[in-house]
Amino acid sequence: MTTRINIAIDVMGSDKGPETIIEASSISKTRYPEIKYTYFGDSKLISKYVEKYKNLINSYEIIHTDEEVLPEDKPSLALRKRKSTSMGRALFFLKEKKVEALVSAGNTGALMAMSKLELRMLDGILRPAIAATFPHKKGEFVMLDLGANTECSQENLLQFAVMGSEYAKVVLGKEDPKLAILNIGTEADKGKVYINETAKNLEKSYLSKNFVGYIEGNDIISGQVDVVISDGFSGNIALKTAEGVATLCSNYIKNIFESSILGKISFLLLSKKLAALKDKLDPRKRNGALFLGLNGIVVKSHGGTDALGFASAIDIAYEFAYEDIAKKIIGNISKQNIE
Repeated sequence: MTTRINIAIDVMGSDKGPETIIEASSISKTRYPEIKYTYFGDSKLISKYVEKYKNLINSYEIIHTDEEVLPEDKPSLALRKRKSTSMGRALFFLKEKKVEALVSAGNTGALMAMSKLELRMLDGILRPAIAATFPHKKGEFVMLDLGANTECSQENLLQFAVMGSEYAKVVLGKEDPKLAILNIGTEADKGKVYINETAKNLEKSYLSKNFVGYIEGNDIISGQVDVVISDGFSGNIALKTAEGVATLCSNYIKNIFESSILGKISFLLLSKKLAALKDKLDPRKRNGALFLGLNGIVVKSHGGTDALGFASAIDIAYEFAYEDIAKKIIGNISKQNIE
């Protein structure tokens, strides 16, 4: 694979508009100068904004589309009009291998439905999973599935373990990432039958040396493991709960410093420490969830993120294309040793 990697960008998917997406692509290109972009969307708008960034000169192509997938569009509607939308055209280019990866901040359900239809699954993979990274006490960890599959079998979870491990190797730089299954307890007989079956199969698989067992929701941020496996229902609830708690804590801290003169003085004294904490917990640095298991690299950005956040999603797309993650996942699926 050459280092000149072409990333498809759905310019029309962001809540903040096309200008934010173009700015993000410029930011990512400063980190990876060899990136080339294929922009999909309103060509007049794209041309207007792309001219502002000198580092994008001779590094992009624009594919005009007349329509876009709207936030309120149901997946069925998005599928019907996919040939004329920026999201749909970008996926077609990925399917035809005219680009190496795709990044979109558009409608998640529509993006997943179209991705499965256009790209199909990798050989041996039954279902895709949404994976992303989160902070813990010792750095970051990977969690999947975050909402693609509300119900799973033990074979699905075992494949998530394979895909999550490969994800962690690329994103976290962990040669042998430790992994656990999200459960309601750590005892061997806790949880649903398919979770217990997954644990038994992992103990017999090539991942056994890295499998530490079950982990409860309150321990996923402890730093014990690098990969947390879950069905999409539980994973999505854990994700949304964590986001809510983080917002609550942020509001508490803000109220403490704003509630009195002493609080405002304390804020000034601790401003550098608080800035460092804010930077460490900045969700924009971890923006971008990968649709693992598809026959192509699709990264979903949060729709409301800014240019820095979308640039992080582009970075993920580039890194996974460069590492040829699909080939590694296919190679390791054969090592599962399911009985």
